[in-house]
Amino acid sequence: MALFSGRGVSRVGVIFGAALTLTACTTLGPDYQEPEVAWLDDWKTTLYGQVGDPGQQTQVDLRFWWRVFDDPALDRLIASARASSPGLRIAALRILESRAQLGIAGSTLYPQVQQVVGAIDYVNTTQRGGALPSQSQDFASYQAGFNIAWELDFWGRFRRGIESADAAFFASIANQRDAQVLLTAQVADFYYAYRTTQLRIAIAEKNAAIQKRSYEITERIYRSGQDSELDLQQARTQYLATLSTIPELQISLVRIRNALCTLLGRPPGHLPELADEADPLPAVDTAHVTGIPAQLLIRRPDVRAAAWQVATQSAQIGIAEAEFYPSISLSGTIGWSGTTLGGSPDTGTLAVGPGVVWNIFDYGRIANNVRVQDARLQQLIEQYQLTVLQAAQEIDNAAISVVKYAEQHKVLSDAVSASNRALELANSQYREGYAGFQRVLDAQRAAFSQAERELINRGNNISAIVALYKGLGGGWLDMTLDQMIPAQTRRAMQERTDWGKLLDEPLPVSAPDAPSASGSQNNE
Repeated sequence: MALFSGRGVSRVGVIFGAALTLTACTTLGPDYQEPEVAWLDDWKTTLYGQVGDPGQQTQVDLRFWWRVFDDPALDRLIASARASSPGLRIAALRILESRAQLGIAGSTLYPQVQQVVGAIDYVNTTQRGGALPSQSQDFASYQAGFNIAWELDFWGRFRRGIESADAAFFASIANQRDAQVLLTAQVADFYYAYRTTQLRIAIAEKNAAIQKRSYEITERIYRSGQDSELDLQQARTQYLATLSTIPELQISLVRIRNALCTLLGRPPGHLPELADEADPLPAVDTAHVTGIPAQLLIRRPDVRAAAWQVATQSAQIGIAEAEFYPSISLSGTIGWSGTTLGGSPDTGTLAVGPGVVWNIFDYGRIANNVRVQDARLQQLIEQYQLTVLQAAQEIDNAAISVVKYAEQHKVLSDAVSASNRALELANSQYREGYAGFQRVLDAQRAAFSQAERELINRGNNISAIVALYKGLGGGWLDMTLDQMIPAQTRRAMQERTDWGKLLDEPLPVSAPDAPSASGSQNNE
């Protein structure tokens, strides 16, 4: 028996054709536009003389800016951090999460309900007592069917959902790149903080040894009756004070090493990349910036992520506005049912037709939800503006620090030379009897202080250079998923869950200027 006639088929085709036409009618809500930064075009900073003619200075690839220090140990640490950092792995897994969310959003363009249903029932009825004779009856009933329901995207609600998910996907990629920028800068910062602390310990130990010899000399002189106890106690005080600074520096050294271990995804302990004795810090007084700071700033991964977050929220307004209008859907059912009772017919069913659901009275709920989404959009626009301002502040602060620490280093170098010469003279005059021991103690204290200040200044200068390259958004690379997520982790995920092609699908090398409602990623 035919379940439906040729005329029914043609009517169904007309309905589906009309549905496909309707789905392309309109898309509610604002189209995304990247927020403008009014002051950025006029921001012509030279970073206090560090931006110049590319042909007249050393070229620095911002992706590998740390190579300006020419330090193989730092190169190895950064490479290890990129391969093993838990933070980078988390950022990569968020890319997978957002890509799967994009797949969910893309599925809404197709029939939302596609169900095969079926049931078999065994029925036994028994009648006893009363005026009628007792009887018993057994039979089975069975039914099967296919239900379909398709809410048409007449107002663009689902397309806006795809647009929002698409923007969130690109935001997750930008966030992973920003995590690379932060990781690279943190590794460099901790590494040179570790080396600076090592050198501070060496200076303290050297000065403690000098002061200990002075203390021993004054002790012998005092015991021989040739000097007062005051010189002895002053020498002892200065020696013990210097000695007391070493344990605190050693605590800092271990803490910095443990922080590096965490960045590298290792438990606290020895790091073979770190030498037991530090060499002098690299003499890199200035950074080399060959691009235009305003252009570099707007390409920073965190700025791009903020822009994509604006795009994500922009599409939510259209989704909310679609609630004002009726939800138009097509539904259909093909069914078959029957029983084992003799003489009972089998029944075939075909039902298809449109449906409308419209919230006519919502008492301001929809309008206020649109306002909520718009307020959230404006918040993210303001957050984008703030992100750009903070990025400019970070760059400018780092740039002036690089310049001024370099200037300060020249002064401190002269001060170290002068304090060392003063110590030589004080020792000489004391031995010859022309000066008291207090002048020797003062000269020792000054020499120790100036040497440490010079070293700390050099460390601050390096930290400022690191901050400047970080502020310019340097230190990230396009990475594939197999570079982001270890093979063992991907195997474990694939064993737990069918990820299809998502664990192998290449990521886009560069993001488009604006999100697309078409769903550009393959998420099956």
